[in-house]
Amino acid sequence: MTNGSALPPGATGGPSDGSSPYERLGIASDASFDEVQGARQHCLDAVGDDPQARARVEAAYDAVLMERLRERQQGRVSSAALSASKREEVKPAVIARAPSRPALPAMPSLPQLSGGKLTRPKFSMPRLALAEGRERWVPLAGQGAILLLLLVSPPSSDTVLLALSTLLTVVNLQRRNGRFLAAVGWSFALLGLGLLMGGVLAQLVDPALPLGLPLAGEQLQSLPALILLLLGALLLA
Repeated sequence: MTNGSALPPGATGGPSDGSSPYERLGIASDASFDEVQGARQHCLDAVGDDPQARARVEAAYDAVLMERLRERQQGRVSSAALSASKREEVKPAVIARAPSRPALPAMPSLPQLSGGKLTRPKFSMPRLALAEGRERWVPLAGQGAILLLLLVSPPSSDTVLLALSTLLTVVNLQRRNGRFLAAVGWSFALLGLGLLMGGVLAQLVDPALPLGLPLAGEQLQSLPALILLLLGALLLA
């Protein structure tokens, strides 16, 4: 079998004038399809821009293809020609059967949550330090006024006075340590402890005993809570 890259015989770079298209392309009759194409391209490169020579090359190439097709229809096709014809027909068929699918739009990426931004609340015991400046005089004045109102107001007003005292303590603790939830928690803890102590005190003190203070039972029970709220506002930091 003649190599498809060899120059055609009897020419100075172009196809020969042999009677067979295989001879004009310089290949054997059982050459593969790749060899036929390679010989065609080699002959076209050899003849350059000569239109007549290029036309003879194309005519020889077409004649080879037509002869291969005719031999296949008649059942007289070689194994090399059969494989070449199959490759020639299968490639367009595969392209026709498998049309290109439209590209699906890319799914948007989900934003990633940064775990560093979420901080767990930390519980820490407050330190004892006497307040200074405004944090000292505001609770002293406010709690003192509430204690005075407790002495002169009717017994039914003790609930309102305890609420005002608790609110004042929350504000002062939040200013001192900058933690609102901690300020609320400690204020209600002091309120509950004070009411518990007031209840015990009210049980221990005989109402018939003269205490020297115009306090009813409800007012006496509220007194320890007011004192603890004042101490918490002044000492907790």
